[in-house]
Amino acid sequence: MPNPPVWSRRTLLALSTATALAVSLPGSATAAAAAEADEFDTLRLRWTGIALGAGFDATAEPYASRLAETGTLARGFRSTMSPAADSLWPGITYNPPSGITQGYSRLWTMTQAYAQPGTGSTGDAALLADIIRGYDHLARTAYHSSVTPYGNWWEWQIGSPRILMDITSVLYEHLGAARVEAACAAVDHFIPDAVLRDYSGTSTGANRVDLCRSVALRGVLGRAPAKVALARDALSPVFPYVTGGDGLYADGSFIQHTTVAYSGTYGQVMLDGLGRLFALLAGSTWAVTDPNRQIILDSVERAYAPLIYNGLVMDSVNGRAISRGYLKSDELRVMRGDHFHGQGIIAGIALLAEGASAAERDRWHGMIKGWIARDRTSPILTARQFGIADLARLHAVQAAAVPAAPERVGHHLFAEMARAVHRRPDWAAGISMASERISHYECGNGENPRGWHTGAGMLYWWPGGKENDQYTDWFWPTVDFYRLPGTTVSTKRLADKAGGEWGAPKPAVKWVGGATDGEFGAVGQHLKGLGSTLDARKSWFCVADTVICLGAGITSTDKVPVETIVDNRMLGEDGTAPLTVDDRTGPRWAHLAGHGGWVFPDGADLRTLREDRTGAWSDINTTSSTERRTRRYQTLWLDHGTDPVDAEYAYLLMPGASRRTVAARAADRHWLTVHANTAAAQAVAVRSLGVTAANFWQPGAAGPLSVTAAASVLVREGRRSTTVCVSGPDRTGAPVDVVWERPVREVVSADPGIEVRATGRRLVLRVEPGTEGGTLRCEVR
Repeated sequence: MPNPPVWSRRTLLALSTATALAVSLPGSATAAAAAEADEFDTLRLRWTGIALGAGFDATAEPYASRLAETGTLARGFRSTMSPAADSLWPGITYNPPSGITQGYSRLWTMTQAYAQPGTGSTGDAALLADIIRGYDHLARTAYHSSVTPYGNWWEWQIGSPRILMDITSVLYEHLGAARVEAACAAVDHFIPDAVLRDYSGTSTGANRVDLCRSVALRGVLGRAPAKVALARDALSPVFPYVTGGDGLYADGSFIQHTTVAYSGTYGQVMLDGLGRLFALLAGSTWAVTDPNRQIILDSVERAYAPLIYNGLVMDSVNGRAISRGYLKSDELRVMRGDHFHGQGIIAGIALLAEGASAAERDRWHGMIKGWIARDRTSPILTARQFGIADLARLHAVQAAAVPAAPERVGHHLFAEMARAVHRRPDWAAGISMASERISHYECGNGENPRGWHTGAGMLYWWPGGKENDQYTDWFWPTVDFYRLPGTTVSTKRLADKAGGEWGAPKPAVKWVGGATDGEFGAVGQHLKGLGSTLDARKSWFCVADTVICLGAGITSTDKVPVETIVDNRMLGEDGTAPLTVDDRTGPRWAHLAGHGGWVFPDGADLRTLREDRTGAWSDINTTSSTERRTRRYQTLWLDHGTDPVDAEYAYLLMPGASRRTVAARAADRHWLTVHANTAAAQAVAVRSLGVTAANFWQPGAAGPLSVTAAASVLVREGRRSTTVCVSGPDRTGAPVDVVWERPVREVVSADPGIEVRATGRRLVLRVEPGTEGGTLRCEVR
């Protein structure tokens, strides 16, 4: 039989007594007080169950070994704990304040070893005494209501109080009223009510949810209904779609730090935190009943699932966290890569599902089961990052009576955060851009100082049938940061943290985005280089088995070469994947075995390099491991020369394609028509797919399309009807007339914002695109 969490007999007796008292004195003030007391106890125990897990068999795997490991860690921490004036463990001082958070983290591991079954220290009175000794020491010397915060605000308002409340919840009966009161006073001091009453600064988005988590628990543990109500009500500003700054956007984007795409890390924290608070407060006096909570539930499929591929979340939305890898302070040695962050989201979805509708829960369970089945890089059900509680929830989902869902096919344009995702049945790709609204990159706290060009059109892709470890396995500490795949860059050397920290560097460009019908997409970026004079237009037309990549107007006066990195594939430690380049009449195609291929319709002066590169995570993150490893890369690039003027390129990316398929595509001169590739317009047509698409950087014409203002246009011709998709990626909201030189009999439907001006020999539309960069659609015959 599954082993329950270790609740003490005293807790159960207290609950039974409070319940009996409330029943015996109906209608009295005493009964009301007892009922409220009972509710606080109920919520405390519920939170303990959420934190420690329930319904698992402690003698079965993966629980048995994980519990034993927790016990071993806890006993090691206990043996080395040595309270001093400025530390609880040697070498982990209170300055910086991350040392306080780390101290609480170790005490939390010891608390889990005491409270959970099967740790080898379950119920150990000596361990409990040392936990309380450490708890008292931190409360006396580091984290109390008389301390003036210093250093990183996050440690004081989120890192330390979050863990402190967890420890206090689990050990509540052993701590006594004075300790609980002191812990609550510390939370009140570092997170004053004003922080939750003003939705601004650092109290927004994922940070707000973390703050509410600590305050809600403080209210439960301190039996303060006003505090629980404050925390619940302070969640409401997080729910609605935002139109600027931090939060969720209607198109599924998630932004934190005002200008950074952050679905994968801060977004994961928000999703997980809300799932925990929804579960904690459900059915209570303080249940979250704001109808806008449905926006959070909708975000699972609208904002998060499109970015998760076979268990990973695309690094384009992980911000500075791409640089973390192995952290120095991590006793368990967990790799913090795209799978780590993706699995964190998946665990958050499993938690949130407990408060969703039956239909939502079944769909999400199917998605989770599919990701579990397909993640061969880091098996989810034994992932090192998860504690017992998350493992138990994920195993329960795996046992659910719903079929595993395949990866969804579709094109997702997250215009608000300058990201695009293209998903096909057996591969996926992601594009990372920057604009006056979205940063080139984010660095800060010693993290990600060389992410300069990650917003310069970086094109991530994952072919089917392979382990999805391309950007997981030591990619970031070993890759050449001047040769990130898909980017066009000036080779001018940049200083670490160039442009400033916390998302400060943003290019002075407006036109970034595109148009999509939900399956195919036209994506474009007006690129200005970070710390350079580089100016260029880049387009990606995403279709059935190909991403068509165009570049034009590539100009620079930096007195150094400018390159477009066709790709830079990581081959592992000693990868031997053969590269084939067809150069009989100038390179027209290239193929990398096990990965895919590239076609150059007009030929190209393709450069290639296979090299071994060595690096350490500490090279790009001061808090990470100094261990050094070597990885092999296959780089393909186009050299536009020193100080190019109006240079251009055109190539096709075919993820997962065989060498024969790539060669056949290169030989088919009729598959692709490039109508334009200039700084004024980039346009293509693929007749066999019924696709015509154009990114107009200014008014003009290309092939059968013309516009009176900057716009992105995608036309999909089907057997029965044709869909015309239009957006204004420059976000000015200026109206645009779109002309398609093709006979049209009738208009089937048109989104608000589209006026049909003419049909017959040609279609003329007047489009009011708005200022959000979204796509408007018109269906015609």
